[in-house]
Amino acid sequence: MSTTPRIAIVGAGLGGLVCARVLQQHGVPVTVFERESDPHSRAQGGTLDIDADTGQAALRAAGLFDQFLALSRPEGQEWRLYDRHATLIRHDQAGEGDLSRPEIDRGRLRALLLGSLAPGTVRWGHFVRGVTPLPHGTARLHHHDRAAEDFDLVIGADGAWSRVRPALSDAQPSYAGVTMVEAHFDDVDHRHPGIAQLVGRGTMSAKAGRRSLVLQRNSNGHVRAYVTFRGPQDWHTGLDLADTDSVRARLLAQYQGWHESLLDILRDNEGGFINRPMFVLPVPHSWQRVPGITLLGDAAHLMPPAGVGANLALLDGAELARAVIDHPTIDEALDAYESVMLPRAIDNAKTALHMLNTLMPDTDSDSDDAAFPDSIWPANTLPDSHPAHTS
Repeated sequence: MSTTPRIAIVGAGLGGLVCARVLQQHGVPVTVFERESDPHSRAQGGTLDIDADTGQAALRAAGLFDQFLALSRPEGQEWRLYDRHATLIRHDQAGEGDLSRPEIDRGRLRALLLGSLAPGTVRWGHFVRGVTPLPHGTARLHHHDRAAEDFDLVIGADGAWSRVRPALSDAQPSYAGVTMVEAHFDDVDHRHPGIAQLVGRGTMSAKAGRRSLVLQRNSNGHVRAYVTFRGPQDWHTGLDLADTDSVRARLLAQYQGWHESLLDILRDNEGGFINRPMFVLPVPHSWQRVPGITLLGDAAHLMPPAGVGANLALLDGAELARAVIDHPTIDEALDAYESVMLPRAIDNAKTALHMLNTLMPDTDSDSDDAAFPDSIWPANTLPDSHPAHTS
């Protein structure tokens, strides 16, 4: 850049933070605006598998790869697939020294990225209402208190319900026809040995037709469960979602006939259930260039959780920062970034949607589940993230 640009990132998720980190490494100042009041105000979600070609590449670009490895769990790449009778169909384990997709808790990775930034980079408790393009290629950021600031570049890294996206696109997330209901287990090896045996050191999925049960081992003996099923978004009509016993009874009725060891996932969780309907952006989703404004991560390409969302957000952030550093103007940087990011996002969104429709068909039959080819059962076709939020 011939002059130092004024850059704002909306959203302190993984993609926005890695973008800020790479910019700062190269002497480019940046401000991150985050709706959350502080780094610990909200649980950050479960475990992520960080892929060598995408997420790991971004962390290398940020100079954080070694720190990431020290926090990651390569043994978490283990994956088990069961049918509804708890018969083990497939069991994958990482080989010695395999670092292709090591696991890490999302909260730990976010903390690593936050700790790598200059003090004061993130302005906590700042809700962004929207962004308006201005003449000469700049953009105006509108804050919740009616104040406004002008920037040479505003980056929307604010997730599914982005407040930046409307400046570029009329697209809105829509319900994907699948819901995940989240549950939790603590100190699993001692308090829930049956759950520990099912999940092993990594992830397990039990599947039949339009329903599945997924367990993911996090650090410190914590396991997250995702009760996943195809059905209407209002599946809980007549229920108080805060009434754990009533939700449990409704879910147990849906999984009637499943093996008792699998039903323990619904019976023995600690705390309540969290309803997480799955939303997606249209495929393809793209926009005509708007000077001074762009998107990354879920704000740009919200897709079914096929193990790529967090990885793509990290790669988007690193590549966008690199484009800003390597090009003389913001406009040229955005042309370079979007010309790569948008086609890549469309390809991945199509694949993720195909996987969702194949793994979660609108049928109760499980006769063909065990016969799906390997391309439909990779270890990364499992929930990888906490659903995106608005920053």
